[in-house]
Amino acid sequence: MTEVRHGVDEVDRQIIALLGERFRYMEAAARIKPSREMVRDEARKADVLEKVRRSAEGAGVDVRLAEGLYETLVEASIDFELRRFDAIN
Repeated sequence: MTEVRHGVDEVDRQIIALLGERFRYMEAAARIKPSREMVRDEARKADVLEKVRRSAEGAGVDVRLAEGLYETLVEASIDFELRRFDAIN
């Protein structure tokens, strides 16, 4: 069990590092987008979720689980980007 927990902890560290990288892109997007209305892009959200579905299927990951996690992640990303957009502009 110790090895399993160590493995989970390592994966968690990697996920956090990747989240940091993803949110740095959100920061860049907040600087680039010319208007606040452009932050919420439902077509882009649908595209991201479709890519997640396909990736989950290909990786043997429960699609409903991946969709739920990414729905939360995308909404958190939009919220973050809106806050950053407002702070910058």
